[in-house]
Amino acid sequence: MSDRERSWLAPPEGVRRHAPATLRNRAAIATMLGELLPVSGRVLEVASGSGEHCAYFAEHFPRLEWHPSDPDPDALASIASWCAGLANVRPPVALDAAAATWPVSHADAILCINMVHISPWAATLGLMAGAGQLLPPGAPLILYGPYREAGVPTAPSNEEFDQSLRARDSEWGLRLLDEVIAAAAAQGLVFERRVAMPANNLIVAFRRS
Repeated sequence: MSDRERSWLAPPEGVRRHAPATLRNRAAIATMLGELLPVSGRVLEVASGSGEHCAYFAEHFPRLEWHPSDPDPDALASIASWCAGLANVRPPVALDAAAATWPVSHADAILCINMVHISPWAATLGLMAGAGQLLPPGAPLILYGPYREAGVPTAPSNEEFDQSLRARDSEWGLRLLDEVIAAAAAQGLVFERRVAMPANNLIVAFRRS
């Protein structure tokens, strides 16, 4: 990382956001990432939010270069604050998953945590299109969050969460996993694994064909 790039590593402390769920799920997610991510290379995190996950994973996977992103300027400032001083984290970039083009030229893996249900369906379609264009063959796209599954009862807590999301924005809500898999397949992303996680969440992993 150049001296110019390092200049982003001094944001004001007051801009930090905190997502309480991060403390509860980061260790379990990191365990799965150890199985799914390459040993080295660049990981693009789409919709990094507060930046807490990126900071935690960067410390746990020092051989990987992490590139956080988010469309929200306040989130970008929070990411910069949480990741300040971490040599293997690139400056956060403004990236809208639904955009036709992404301001990123390379990634060896893409990670997206808790975005699919807290965004319009267009963001998921954009995520799949972007991953299909950006990832090299064999590279992973890894999703984390709650989903609906055909033939599987939805946990009451997830039903309540879905209702609260839709009350905030009619375009948000838990997605049917089969539809997410189909959207990925249309962009050359092959479904690889579905892993049950704590608190009725899933890790869903794809590989670029």
